[in-house]
Amino acid sequence: MAENLNITHGTKEEVYTSLYPQLRSLLDAERDPIANMANLAAALHLTFGFWWTGFYRVSGEELILGPFQGPLACTRIRRGRGVCGTAWLEQRSIIVPDVDQFPGHIVCSSASRSEIVVPVKLQGETVAVLDIDSDRLATFDDTDRLWLERIVALLDR
Repeated sequence: MAENLNITHGTKEEVYTSLYPQLRSLLDAERDPIANMANLAAALHLTFGFWWTGFYRVSGEELILGPFQGPLACTRIRRGRGVCGTAWLEQRSIIVPDVDQFPGHIVCSSASRSEIVVPVKLQGETVAVLDIDSDRLATFDDTDRLWLERIVALLDR
């Protein structure tokens, strides 16, 4: 369980390096993608103390709220809208240092200041996005992007 993860404190890189094999073991024990998304969201949220951590799942031309940790969230996001919809449309991870500077940003909470969104692919098809918000500016960088891309790839097994 996420509460039993043994996370070494240190640099962001060191924390991800310690967390990754534990997440891999956690996901090896379960095949249900929703259950695995729920545990990934909880583990990332608890480990890093993010403002909001969760998944939006693809359904037709919308993203629908999936497993998450944090305050209430927007329920549906159209393709190409906001950071999540743009990451889905463009099929790439997006780092936003200041959400107020992102054209078309969807304000689910005024406490969100920076964001990272990573597409989740299963068998080559984007089925969801991992969305993480911080209540601080410029929280996310390429270290987060690289590790989060690796982490969401664990869902495709």
